[in-house]
Amino acid sequence: MHATDFPDDLIQTQHAWTATYTALAVRPDDTAALRRRLLRLSVRLWWHPYWRTVPAVPAARTELRQLAREREAAREA
Repeated sequence: MHATDFPDDLIQTQHAWTATYTALAVRPDDTAALRRRLLRLSVRLWWHPYWRTVPAVPAARTELRQLAREREAAREA
């Protein structure tokens, strides 16, 4: 599988999930709103139609998380 196979909306959702998770770890205030957002994003990630087309879903999910982290690191650099 290549990273270019992921749809843009799936990559953006993973990025938003990672950012929300980080914010939850850093800011102990306002946890209710961040937890709700994290839950909504988790559902969107888990049930995205793309996963029905991938034979090795666990490996692809790991690759998606890594790709989102790499893109964020590239943006920050």
